Amino acid sequence: MTDSQRGTGTVRNWYFNLVLDAPLTEDQSNTLAHLDRFNDGRIGLAVRPGYSRFMCSFEAETLTEAVAEALGFFEEFPGVLIRSVEMDHFDLRDNGMATPAVVPTPPPVKAAP
Repeated sequence: MTDSQRGTGTVRNWYFNLVLDAPLTEDQSNTLAHLDRFNDGRIGLAVRPGYSRFMCSFEAETLTEAVAEALGFFEEFPGVLIRSVEMDHFDLRDNGMATPAVVPTPPPVKAAP
């Protein structure tokens, strides 16, 4: 078992993304603007064409507890479904989970002189 499963005995920040099964509708976006729990800085919406996700930073002893707390936010947000919980290489690093098996994003390509 890893620290993310068994707990470290210490509360810490966990970073992850909750990916939606579909982009938010206009009505859902309006509802979101009035849900106080989505405005406390721990969860933020990121949108691009055809894709919506919530970037999360939750304090908990385990990653499982952090994800469960974040998912609880959606009980008051009808019609919004989470497709997956994901971590990119930045999240893995920030969560202390990076290993040689985690491939980082290549550096940006420099413009030709």
